Amino acid sequence: MNPNEIEINKTGILFFDILNGYYHQANERAKARKKPMVEGAVRLMKAGREAGIPIFFAKGNHRADGATSVTTLTDTKIDLTPWPNGLPVKDKPVALEGSSGAEVIPELDPRPDDYYIPKYRWSAFFQTYLDLALRTRKIDTILMSGGSTDVGLAATVFAARDLDYNIVIVRDACASVHDQRAHDVLMDLMFPRMARVRTTDQVLQMIKEASGR
Repeated sequence: MNPNEIEINKTGILFFDILNGYYHQANERAKARKKPMVEGAVRLMKAGREAGIPIFFAKGNHRADGATSVTTLTDTKIDLTPWPNGLPVKDKPVALEGSSGAEVIPELDPRPDDYYIPKYRWSAFFQTYLDLALRTRKIDTILMSGGSTDVGLAATVFAARDLDYNIVIVRDACASVHDQRAHDVLMDLMFPRMARVRTTDQVLQMIKEASGR
C-alpha cells in the first residue's frame, strides 16, 4: 500500500480524551495549548463524517470514589512537578463517570451511533472493547487525534502497534500540556517507527483521494 493512501472501508478515526474536563473546564494555559489540537480534530471529524468513516471516542471514566484509580511510585506528578515531600499523593481524576468533565466536547459533534470507549488507564485498548469494535468492522487503519501526546496517546499508539494496526497520527490534531519537547520527540523520533505521522491537511487529502477511488 502507498504510505500516503488509506482505504475508507478499512479506516476508523479515534479521538483520545478530547473531553470537557481536559479542555473547556481546564485552565486558560491548558486551553490555549490545546486549541490548535481541537481545531484540527474538528476538521478531521467533519471530513471523516462526510466520507462515512466510523468515529471512536476514547474517554476517561473513573469512579468518583477513586476505586478504579491507582497511584504508583513515580519521581514526579504527571506535569513533571515534584511530589509534595517526595511522596505520591492520589489526585481526584478529571474525567469522572457520569460527570460533564467526562463528556466529549460539543465541537466534535458526538452522535448516538459513534463508538464511546470508556477507559480506566492510559491506553484506550487496555481492558476496553476498542479492539473488538475495530475488528468487527474489519478496520485495520486508525487515524488518531487527541491528548496528551506523551501520556494516553503514546500508550494507545504503542498498544495499537502491538495489535498490528496501521496507524496514522494527525500531528497538529494532537497536543500535550506538559512539555512541548515531549510532543516533538514522540512525533519526530518515535512515532514514525510505528506509524505514519501526518498533518491535518495531509490526512484530509488522504481521505479526499480515498473517497474518490
